[in-house]
Amino acid sequence: MSARRAAGRLSIAPSLAPRDIAAPKPQARAWQARVITLFPEAFPGVLGHSLTGRALAEGLWGLEAIDLRPFGIGKHRNVDDTPAGGGAGMVLRADVLGRAITVAQRGAADWPLVCLSPRGRPFAQSLARDWATGPGVVMICGRFEGVDQRVIDHFGIAEVSLGDFVLTGGEIAAQAMIDATVRLLPDVIGNADSLAEESFSQGLLEHPHYTRPAEWEGHSIPSVLMSGNHAEIARWRQAQAEMLTRRRRPDLWAAWQDADAPE
Repeated sequence: MSARRAAGRLSIAPSLAPRDIAAPKPQARAWQARVITLFPEAFPGVLGHSLTGRALAEGLWGLEAIDLRPFGIGKHRNVDDTPAGGGAGMVLRADVLGRAITVAQRGAADWPLVCLSPRGRPFAQSLARDWATGPGVVMICGRFEGVDQRVIDHFGIAEVSLGDFVLTGGEIAAQAMIDATVRLLPDVIGNADSLAEESFSQGLLEHPHYTRPAEWEGHSIPSVLMSGNHAEIARWRQAQAEMLTRRRRPDLWAAWQDADAPE
């Protein structure tokens, strides 16, 4: 049996209960992501590779895909209907989503419940840190024109956006947000110091990186990085981070200056 099939990626079946798609089972109290989706076979996707995939296989976190289709209405398990008041597209039904959410929240009533939506709060590193400190998150992958507002109001769902653009569905956004969160969990990243130095960890973009060879196509590694003077290297990196943030992200630069200003 291949490792891919052993991990369960090809064996997801319709179910009215969450379907664990990774083996072995996560460790007790390990962080969990439960994802309501019309495409459970899309998971773990890229999350099954590299550091997140290894951590998933080791049980450092868990992932469950909940297929929305079996909660649908009628012979064809319809999950959507036309917008009230007219208009293009289709809207995910509140009654269908409500049943799926009830199943997804079993044993997880206090977890963040979020819907991936372009009109939501922008996802940021600070939100990933918040999620990483809790037991897990329940995500709803939107489709079509969106979700019936009544289910959002009834469950108090937080809408979160990956950015100012529109995707065909929330699955890619869900994987991106889960990746950003899982890498902050204990023992997922081998060198925890790298988390403290990367972009957004200190409110600034990260400084440039270089490695061998020392000369390439007429370009040299900055001499300060080859000097062995760690204090000078730290000052250079800080200056580069400030310059990049000021030029590329004036919003972050303004926030960083405000936070650094004396009371």
